[in-house]
Amino acid sequence: MRMTPTLAASAMIAALALAACGQGGDAPQSVEPEASGTAEETRPGLAAINEDHLRARIATLSSDAFKGRAPTTTGGEKTRQWLVSQMQEIGLEPGNDDSYEQAVPLVELTLDSAASRLTVDGEELALGSEAVFWTKRVEEDVSFDDSELVFVGYGAVAPEYGWNDYAGVDVRGKTVVMLVNDPGYATEDPDLFNGRAMTYYGRWTYKFEEAARQGAAAALVIHQTAPAAYGWGVVEGSWTGAQLDLERPDGGAGRTALEGWIQEDVARALFAKAGMDFDEAAAAAKTRGFKAVPMGGLKASGVIKNTIRRSQSANVAGVIRGAKRPEEVVLYMAHWDHLGVNPDAEGDQIFNGAVDNATGTASILTIAEAFMASGTPPERSVMFLAVTAEESGLLGSAYFGEAPLAPYANIVGGINIDGVLPMPPARDLMVVGYGASELEDLLKKAADKRDMYLRPDAEPEKGYFYRSDHISLAKKGVPMLYADAGIDLVDGGEEAGRAFADEYTAVRYHKPADEYSEDWELSGMAKSMSVLFEVGAGMAYSDIWPNWYEGNEFRALRDAQRAQAD
Repeated sequence: MRMTPTLAASAMIAALALAACGQGGDAPQSVEPEASGTAEETRPGLAAINEDHLRARIATLSSDAFKGRAPTTTGGEKTRQWLVSQMQEIGLEPGNDDSYEQAVPLVELTLDSAASRLTVDGEELALGSEAVFWTKRVEEDVSFDDSELVFVGYGAVAPEYGWNDYAGVDVRGKTVVMLVNDPGYATEDPDLFNGRAMTYYGRWTYKFEEAARQGAAAALVIHQTAPAAYGWGVVEGSWTGAQLDLERPDGGAGRTALEGWIQEDVARALFAKAGMDFDEAAAAAKTRGFKAVPMGGLKASGVIKNTIRRSQSANVAGVIRGAKRPEEVVLYMAHWDHLGVNPDAEGDQIFNGAVDNATGTASILTIAEAFMASGTPPERSVMFLAVTAEESGLLGSAYFGEAPLAPYANIVGGINIDGVLPMPPARDLMVVGYGASELEDLLKKAADKRDMYLRPDAEPEKGYFYRSDHISLAKKGVPMLYADAGIDLVDGGEEAGRAFADEYTAVRYHKPADEYSEDWELSGMAKSMSVLFEVGAGMAYSDIWPNWYEGNEFRALRDAQRAQAD
């Protein structure tokens, strides 16, 4: 799970609304309950989703034998072999032609901090305390000189919201400076972007990608704690040291020469030097019709020296072929990797990752077993995808997104399972990114049968929906669901659920203490996974095509895909 402890706590436990929720607005005709009823077909398979099956797989995956499942280690290789053997044992066919694996080429870039620099008007920004920067170009030496600074607001080109921060400005060869998050968050105007809830345009990953599309030489995001949802320490800790990335066909040549973050006080000083008031500029950036502003002739130069190391990991995929329309695919996904071994740590050095994400990996295998046990083959194919290198930046899913094992238009919808807490049964299911797609209608139908309600994550402004593996498919147009067990426990209510989640976050998250225990209560996990099984079955045993809700930033892309497919 690619979150800091604070983010993980918020994502898993923070919520305020208790009302049972459907989706605002009428459910589209394509996902009416009667069109997706699958009880008879799936009832025999539900028995496979039980505590014993989940327990055995979680215990194995998180054992010391797998050495923390780091992608490019012997522990990672052993994990992949075990996943293949499990898929074969369940009866899944290879998901990548005649192979269960999809090779994922990786490259590690380590910036030489002593030889690398970023300067503005000849003044060097201190690496770590004032700025953090890197390059996605796989080159030992990357540099640029005398690049004019331009403030581009939020750096967003969002046609569905009628917004273009690059309109009327040519930033080719220039250094763009931009704010984090998006104008909706900044104004809390429900009619601007998605109000306080972050959209994809608010993610720093998008901002760097868009800057590259605009031809910028460098891209700098101004760090502010509230809209970023984390402090500077997270920035400094996450983007210094060795950085793992995909080995892209162009070697990263299409990216800007330098990407980075600068501290807010550094940005304020630069704006003042440019004769601009930072607060006035930030306020203007929230308004429709904002125009990018050259920053008073300030110029940036940069030098990056890298050490390069190449390696390879793999996604693991198995499939149940559909009996009627095998070319149409329902997707379940979870990341199999974790943090490996820290030889410098005192005491336990293995980061076993029992919750994160042995639980999700065990769950998709157990759901696969349920489909195989259902007796009636699904009409559509169902793919079970265990991706690598999530902890390094969603890299395995990103590779799958660029090289999918089925055309995007043929992937009916997907379900991502990441970091399920071993709690007793709850009355609720938390939907991260609530209000995104019609998959939530299927989720509500399956939850209703178990007297469970849907709970939106309480901090949509922090953009958790964009921080796990499903986003790699979502931004390609494929409707994706990210749901997790709730906190309103049948016995103990929210107080007990919050206490459990708080303890995990404080003591175990991304620590060697994230270990499996025979004392784990897995009945709640089994209940939640039976719901997610039925969501997938609702697609696999029908001809429905769930879509993003109207107004979602990925809706237009999906509409175009489906129109072309038809």
